[in-house]
This record gives sequence, C-alpha cells and structure tokens, in this order.
Amino acid sequence: MFGTIVTASAAAVVAGPAAGLLGYRQFKRAAHTRRLRISSPEGIDESGFVRIGGIDQYVSVRGEDRRNPVILEIHGGPGASNLVFAPRTRAWEKHFTLVRWDLPGAGKTFGRGGPAGQGEMSLARLERDAVELTEHVRARLGVGKVLLVANSFGSVIGLRLARSHPELYSAYVGTDQNIAAGGRDRAAAHHALCERLRAAGKHKELATVTAMTPDATVWSAQQWSQYAKLVVTTDPLTYDTMKTVVIRSLWFSPLHTLRELSTYLKGMTFAEQLGPQAVSIDEHAEGTAFRLPVFIFQGDQDVVTPPGPARRFLDDITAPVKDFALIRDAGHFASFRHPDQFLDLMLTKVRPVLTRNPVSS
Repeated sequence: MFGTIVTASAAAVVAGPAAGLLGYRQFKRAAHTRRLRISSPEGIDESGFVRIGGIDQYVSVRGEDRRNPVILEIHGGPGASNLVFAPRTRAWEKHFTLVRWDLPGAGKTFGRGGPAGQGEMSLARLERDAVELTEHVRARLGVGKVLLVANSFGSVIGLRLARSHPELYSAYVGTDQNIAAGGRDRAAAHHALCERLRAAGKHKELATVTAMTPDATVWSAQQWSQYAKLVVTTDPLTYDTMKTVVIRSLWFSPLHTLRELSTYLKGMTFAEQLGPQAVSIDEHAEGTAFRLPVFIFQGDQDVVTPPGPARRFLDDITAPVKDFALIRDAGHFASFRHPDQFLDLMLTKVRPVLTRNPVSS
C-alpha cells in the first residue's frame, strides 16, 4: 500500500549532502546496535533464512526470556517488513519473544530470491506459508501455541489464520486492522478523501479520485496504490508518521545495509500486486465465529483503516474473550508511532488472558 510513498520519501532523504547523511546514519546505527544487544542468560537472538513454501524466507527471533509468550508478527505493506522497527520496539522483547518474518515479496526474503524467486504471490499462499512458519516456530521454541499479532495489510491474513487455526494461536491481536467489506461501504471514505483534496487545492488529484468508482473491487493495482498514496499524503498525522517513524526507521536500521534498503523499497513495489486481492474479501462473510481471544488496538485518528469499522466488526464477532482499545494521538502505524502504548495494552489486556491459559501459550 505504501511502497510508492516510502520510495519517494526515502529518495528525498538521501538527496541531501551524502557525507553528512551517511556519517549521521553510521552514528545512529551504532547506537541502535547497542540498544538491540541481548545479554540475558535466558535470552534469544537468532536470525536467518528458513525454507518455507519452497523458498528461503527470512525470520528473526528475539527476546530476553525464552519463557515469555511467543509473538508471531504478520507485517503490512504489502511488502513492508517490520524488521526496521526493531529499535523502536526493543521494550517489547522484555515481555515477549518476538518472531519477525519477511513475507514473500518483502525485505530480505525478496532480496534473497529477487522477483523471479518469490513464488506464487497470493493471499492463499501467504496464509499457507504462515501456517508452515508457525509449525516451525512451535518446534524450534518448544511452545504449544503462539500469539498472533498482525498489522495493516497483514491483518487481512491474520484474521484468516485466527479463524482457521485456533489450535496454533493462543490469541489474535490486530492493529491498523483492515476490515474488508467486499469493496462495499467505501462511500464515506471516498467522500472524505475528496474533501481533503478539495481543501488542499489538489484539483488534478481530485479529478482522478472523482473519476474512480468507490467500488474498489474493480480497481487495478495501479489505481489501488495511487488511491492509498493520496489517502496517506492528504492526512497530516499519517504523513508525518511516514516521515518521522517509517522513513527514519528504515534509514537508520542497523539490520539493513544501503543495498538492502534499496531492495526493501523494490520489494514493496513488487508486492503491491497483492493489494487488489484483499479488496474483494468480505470479513463478515468469511466468518464472525472465533475460537480464540480477539483483540483490536487501533489508532484513534487512523484514516487508512478507521477505528469505526474495526470496532463494529469486533462487536459482531463471537470469541471466548474480545476487547477493543484506541491508541491515543495515532493514525496508521499506531503501534510503531506509540510502541509504549501498544505494549501497555499487550500487558494489561492480552497477557492476563494468556496467563489464565498457560498451557495454551
């Protein structure tokens, strides 16, 4: 969803004086490397490629105590690996063992095989790969179930996993949660975008959006990407988060070389082909009965995945436990803009549920 925006923003960053930027990047990366060091006796810090779905896929496992609950993240984008946020989410690793996975078309997995080596790019394939990876994680870490945490585009896959595999997951947490409605119920969002474009005097962009039907099921991948770009860039909070959180995390990542940053951006563009596949999904039709606890933590000012539809969906589902909370002063990327708030919700709402069912987690 954000490949074009991230690429353009990153290009603006690196257009400055190269020596100064690279020197400051080296300084920040060194500081982040020290911050990421895990030295506790029960800690784990492993990363590398695992053969999943017939290709080598990159997996990172980090935490200060192997006895903590294990989180498997499903990242968004599509193609936007969460690995770049490791310094921002360092505190999470004191309470959870965090498994970060670069899905096909993303990050180091995309870098390993290139466009021709990613295999089938479909939501069904990503769901199968997630199950295979979950089985690998359970065996490697010796746990019965893992806690499934999905953000943004990844939450489309996350809901499918939560519905279909309660035997694998102790609970589901969605943030920046997408609630697809089969292309319907988009008139309000479409109108809001047009109003923002009109207020900003962006007449060319307004004409483009006005000419597009609100029925996103008929959009091409290019239209889907263009629409997402306009939604983000016309919302001050989301655009600020793109620049101050996403781009800075990417540029200063101690886990990526300059070459890998370029590959990261190319992967996001490559993975945009997945976007239109998600639009036709109808979450209510796919099922509202869940046999595991379900939590949704949404940015209170999110215009990309608004909190309203997410809250209404949670109200409509059945689950052993369900809860909803807003992350304050946050748009999209809420958990990464305010990782402290997200962690607090995980510790006060989610972890007590896992503690009451220790055998399952």
